[in-house]
Amino acid sequence: MQLDALAMFRVEEVYVDHGVSGARTSRPELDRMLAELVEGDTVVVYSLSRLGRNLTHLLGIVEELTGRGIALRSLTEQIDTSSASGRLVLHIFAVLAAFERELLSERTRAGIAAARQRGSVPGRRPKLSEDQIEAARERRDHGESVSVIASDMGVNKATLYRRLSSI
Repeated sequence: MQLDALAMFRVEEVYVDHGVSGARTSRPELDRMLAELVEGDTVVVYSLSRLGRNLTHLLGIVEELTGRGIALRSLTEQIDTSSASGRLVLHIFAVLAAFERELLSERTRAGIAAARQRGSVPGRRPKLSEDQIEAARERRDHGESVSVIASDMGVNKATLYRRLSSI
């Protein structure tokens, strides 16, 4: 369906990434397309969701295109950044993305503050207790290697070094 829509729009070259995880922002065909574009080109997408993995990623791509003098046209959303109204819509998207990030940050800070008031310590629990760290220190002081101690305790050697140096 997407390819048919692009063909009806007489798109000259189509770039398709197959089998790339939705979490990855780096996609080989997208990267190739961005490298081949020149000033005056227009990128046509079926939907904005096909271009960026999330709103922040999408806006970064649009900013790069705009800075290079390349227009963006989305068939589904009927946005064309070569027009003033198309640029306005994308700027509104950018403001909404910034607002969403700010709200998320505020909610996170409020949640952490509430957890602290309840006596909870936010963050990951330490892999080693203070007693284990003290036991590891004694073993090390008696000549045992940190590698052996870390293996016995089921932690990475770097974790043990970090904890031994923090007390």
